[in-house]
Amino acid sequence: MASVTAVRTEREWALPHAPAAVPRAREELVGLLTDSGVPEETVVEAELAASELLGNAIVHGRPTPSGSVLLRARVRDRAVEVAVTDGGPAAGGSPDIRPRNTSVVATRGRGLRIVRSLAHEWGVLVDAEEGCTTVWAALGGPSRRRAL
Repeated sequence: MASVTAVRTEREWALPHAPAAVPRAREELVGLLTDSGVPEETVVEAELAASELLGNAIVHGRPTPSGSVLLRARVRDRAVEVAVTDGGPAAGGSPDIRPRNTSVVATRGRGLRIVRSLAHEWGVLVDAEEGCTTVWAALGGPSRRRAL
């Protein structure tokens, strides 16, 4: 019989749909995770994943109907899930959200590859009714990509 771990901490931030919101969001997230007793390595990974997801939402997505981008963090024991919701693809944008193959000299386009390498799971949820897209990553749990 599998055990279910309850959510210890959950928090959501409605942030301006602007690059200037990202540093403050990282600071708030790090504070929450540190105060929740999350291991330092997972805090660092969650901060990086959230930065990448927020950056993608701001560059490639529209604001939500409320005019913001949402960051959500859930802490379960030593694991963290971060999720970012935007208002869907920007005009002319593609709803296809997956890591790109980029050149070694490219200065952009590595965000989801970074998230994928850090997370033990990640995914995309599209709410067609609301027009919103959520990209999430689970960190600090078992990983198929790293040696334990």
